[in-house]
Amino acid sequence: MDPTKFAMNWTYQESLNDTEEMFMTYSKKKGMVPLRSDRFGERVMFAGNLDKNDLSITLSDVQLEDEGVYNCYVRNPPDRIQGHGFIQLNVVTELPPPRDSTIAVAIGASVGGALALLILSMVVVKCLRRHRKQELISEEKMEEEGKLEAEGVAEEGTKQP
Repeated sequence: MDPTKFAMNWTYQESLNDTEEMFMTYSKKKGMVPLRSDRFGERVMFAGNLDKNDLSITLSDVQLEDEGVYNCYVRNPPDRIQGHGFIQLNVVTELPPPRDSTIAVAIGASVGGALALLILSMVVVKCLRRHRKQELISEEKMEEEGKLEAEGVAEEGTKQP
């Protein structure tokens, strides 16, 4: 990096606004310079390391009004493309309530148990129907065999006179 040609700006943009407010820049003589800002005051500091190409900043005492887009624009000749990075900061005023997973587990187990019982009952009904059908078939076979034997006995009885 050539410090005489290097340029860098950090800007802030409200979420619903297109206007960007510059709050930090790089000066060839002074290095990283935080600009006076009513919004941030003394809460913004350069936290990076130029020798390692780290242009990080630290915003302390984050407030609800700090929510928005933070842009970092970099020009580092002989690079032809200007670098642009951004961070969308969402400020949350309170932690979301913890989720109670025991309710979800209980509901899941209940639904799973009900489905298992339903499938088990369907299998039992299917087995009972198959068993009854086999009994009917074997009864019909026995009746037919009985009729045939009875006819055979009747035929033998008519032949003897």
